[in-house]
Amino acid sequence: MEYFLFKADESGKPTDTLNDQASYFDVYPDDNGEACRRETVNTLKQMGFQIEADHHEVAPGQCEIDFRFDDAVITADRIQLLKLATKAIAVKYGLRATFMPKPKAGMNGSGMHLNTSLFKDGKNLFDDSKGSHGLSSLALNYLAGILAHAQAFTAITNPTINSFKRLVPGFEAPTYVAWAVDNRTALVRVPDGRGPATRFELRSGDPSANPYLAISALLASGLDGIQRQLTPNKNVEDSIYNMTPEQRTDAKIVELPSSLPAALANLKNDDILAKSLGSVVPKYLEIKQDELTNYQMSVTDWEKKTYFNV
Repeated sequence: MEYFLFKADESGKPTDTLNDQASYFDVYPDDNGEACRRETVNTLKQMGFQIEADHHEVAPGQCEIDFRFDDAVITADRIQLLKLATKAIAVKYGLRATFMPKPKAGMNGSGMHLNTSLFKDGKNLFDDSKGSHGLSSLALNYLAGILAHAQAFTAITNPTINSFKRLVPGFEAPTYVAWAVDNRTALVRVPDGRGPATRFELRSGDPSANPYLAISALLASGLDGIQRQLTPNKNVEDSIYNMTPEQRTDAKIVELPSSLPAALANLKNDDILAKSLGSVVPKYLEIKQDELTNYQMSVTDWEKKTYFNV
């Protein structure tokens, strides 16, 4: 989970001023939010979280907290608890925490990287020491399902207009549907660790997502790949951003939707996700269409600055 810390004003309202000017893995004195993050982590531990890492992220004022996996519903509960605890503790330090995907232009946005694997009788079904990259055939079927439905479930894992200001080339968030073992420009990565630790990391999601829907959509996609025994395209280990359009076409790499309307259209046309998520989908599409309509009728500061003197 990634988030930003902003300073609060004298009345306690958030400002546009970042908490620090530190960078990746910086510590005191540049990372002024370290004490705040440390108390957040200690509080989460008291609430039953197993924290695996916490550190300053790439952008100024940006933090990351990673916690250990559990069953899907428990994990979704913990995502919500983490957000609530992080916001509450930030107030004690005169700060405001936001899980908005892209709160500042010109720098990285915040992601919610979801790591998934399937277990049966205590055994990780994705692990196979004799398989390609240590992955079982079932794992590859699951992976293919994720890739097949990525353009549709993006409407759920990246559910806001602001989400798509993060999903742009050059700011670490993936914009292309591909998988890799050691390539952070791919949508899905296979992190280090095999045996019980064998897993897939979806790198596109952001913390504005409803975690219950996001995890459900991700699992439904992977399980569809298993049911239909889909096979993924070859992994891509070169920077996808540096590939030419022709190279991406040859590698059968497609783009994620670049806007919320495009993502919603893909979700509407995905029968598997519609069936898996049931009556949630039409209501979700209705709510998001209202959000788009309200946005379309608003006038932003950028528009005033750009067009006022036309």
